[in-house]
Amino acid sequence: MDYAATILSRFPGAARRDKGVRRLIHTLESYLPDEQVATILEAYEFGAKAHEGQTRKSGEPYITHPVAVAQELAEMHLDWEAICAAILHDVVEDTDATLPEIVEKFGEEVALIVDGVSKLDQIQFRSRAEAQAESFRKMMLAMIEDIRVILVKLADRLHNMQTLGAMPAAKKKRIARETIDIYAPIANRLGINRLKVQLEDLGFKHLHPYRYRVLENTLKKSKGSQRQILKRISDQLSKAMAEDGIEGEIVGREKHLYSIYKKMAEKKRVLSDVVDVYGFRIIVDDVSTCYQTLGLVHQLYKPMPGRFKDYIAIPRINGYQSLHTTLFGPKGLPMEVQIRTRDMDRVAESGVASHWIYKADEKSDATPQRRAREWLANLAELQQTGTSEEFLESVKVDLFPDKIYVFTPKGDIMPLPKGATTIDFGYAVHTDIGNRTVAAKVNRQLVPLRTPLQNGQTVEIITSRGAKPNPNWLTFVRTAKARTAIRAHMKNLRSAESIDLGKRLLDKSLKDVGSSLRKIGKVRMNEALDELGLNTSEELFEQLGLGERLAPLTARFLVGEDESEKDAPVASLTIAGTEGMVVSYGKCCYPLPGDEVMGYLTAGRGIVIHRNNCGNLSNFRKQPEKWIAVSWEKDIDREFSCQIQCETRNRTGVLAEVAATIADSGSNIEQVEVISRNEDVSVLTFLLQVHDRIHLAQIMRNVRKMPNVIRVQRDCA
Repeated sequence: MDYAATILSRFPGAARRDKGVRRLIHTLESYLPDEQVATILEAYEFGAKAHEGQTRKSGEPYITHPVAVAQELAEMHLDWEAICAAILHDVVEDTDATLPEIVEKFGEEVALIVDGVSKLDQIQFRSRAEAQAESFRKMMLAMIEDIRVILVKLADRLHNMQTLGAMPAAKKKRIARETIDIYAPIANRLGINRLKVQLEDLGFKHLHPYRYRVLENTLKKSKGSQRQILKRISDQLSKAMAEDGIEGEIVGREKHLYSIYKKMAEKKRVLSDVVDVYGFRIIVDDVSTCYQTLGLVHQLYKPMPGRFKDYIAIPRINGYQSLHTTLFGPKGLPMEVQIRTRDMDRVAESGVASHWIYKADEKSDATPQRRAREWLANLAELQQTGTSEEFLESVKVDLFPDKIYVFTPKGDIMPLPKGATTIDFGYAVHTDIGNRTVAAKVNRQLVPLRTPLQNGQTVEIITSRGAKPNPNWLTFVRTAKARTAIRAHMKNLRSAESIDLGKRLLDKSLKDVGSSLRKIGKVRMNEALDELGLNTSEELFEQLGLGERLAPLTARFLVGEDESEKDAPVASLTIAGTEGMVVSYGKCCYPLPGDEVMGYLTAGRGIVIHRNNCGNLSNFRKQPEKWIAVSWEKDIDREFSCQIQCETRNRTGVLAEVAATIADSGSNIEQVEVISRNEDVSVLTFLLQVHDRIHLAQIMRNVRKMPNVIRVQRDCA
């Protein structure tokens, strides 16, 4: 039955647009049952009526665009619901058609995909970082809901890029940059090479038109001279395979313009070095034949050392599998060969869309579908914490993977980004493992936690029950999962510490006005929370601990006194050095236990402790309501940073002598700086770890006794 003729006959002037529809139907009939093709044609009828009278900027009827999007997805053999949604993806946005109509005619699934794509179409990638990041988050969340949403969006973007010629130059460049930065990497992450390559090349064409034309013309010229060499190599490979009884297909692999351009830019190579690389793809029946063919190819041409990659045994992060080898071809020219099975070739081109599997409960080893589901589950976890900008930054790490593969002690393979450390590995295994990491072994040898991992290493993480993440880990971790987990832990820890500090500050301020938290009682506290627009007393304590509210004013508010009284007593606090992140110590004056100190409330950071003679205090005198009287607890058991300045005679080895004396006095040196030096005198500053003023005095006394030291003093702004 000719469905195309039946449906198209219902539309006046259909002849001018039925070519695309007939092609679509021909593709659909190759893999879908007749009743599903009929439903898709009904969707076309619905869409054509809805878009009637609308044209694109090129002057073509608008319906040609959704048909082209559907054709792209049909070539990837997507299901009928995705094809219907592709045809209808603009009707809700651009016509009078409604979602309930689509639900009624084509079902809930189709309507959900159309709705998801419509929301994405409203996204404008503006230059403002926050807006772009929030838009990106929306797109990723739609993708998590139903991966077909992003597949329709990618096909939609591809056709828009193919017909971008009618747009103004500035808009072309914006859309092209967005395509290269966002959409092509998503296609790559989902393993859809056919879309990724086209999106990159079209993005490159509109972003750098002159560079694109130069490369395109050079490639065209070089193709003629390469044809004979390619045919000769291809004939040699075919003959050798036939003699070995290997059946397979040999395809000359065409280089893509954007990949050539990227290679030139990254490796600083001239065009001739990049273009003169011959590429072949050999497609065979099964995995064992892949390895047999590899041996044959290595007998014909000498392989380049270190240029063989086995992506069959260890697939890429997006599920791609193939053997890659680089050989010395005729006249010593480099020759790239990829060897894979037919299934692997289909996966390489269509990725997550190959053998379309949508049901989440279906599992098959190493498939792009499973890899994509794992990635999307990871995205769902990432988006629950942090800001939109952090989410965008985290996902970009995953979108541009330059992967290494390491092993667990049990021999399981773990893919990680290049430059990933043992901490990244710990979090990749499980968030709890990462959080409790205390040490790591690489190939059974203990290594520092910040050690970058290399391909093929076996990594073992040593954990401890009471261990917690270290904020310094954020300076060297590479994976989004590790960064998000550490930040989440720090946020929770900071929250707990600020609640504890805020409670102490408020209780102290209440005592200063003759009351206490116990005397205030639950009833008055709940009334006050309602007036302040807060839900719980913990929220109030946290704001006080972080300096977002002032304890003395809050105390007077709770007891019903006038907040404007200026002669109210100032809150005071005894610090033990264990308050964590909500009490910090000024790096301008480095206060120590035993120093006369004061606290200054800073919004969002809690309390910063300064020495009373700190030069920066003059800046704070304008806001006396933010001062807090501070005293030290006795016998504080922790180390504090402190800075000393030494004036020494300019002699060889003096720096080492002073450093040795400081170390012998039981102090660790964090940093050394030479401030000035002339023929006779050098001025050095040391940032030390000390227990208190007594410990510092002992160190300074020992340094001052040294024969080459002229003067030593505690450094203060």
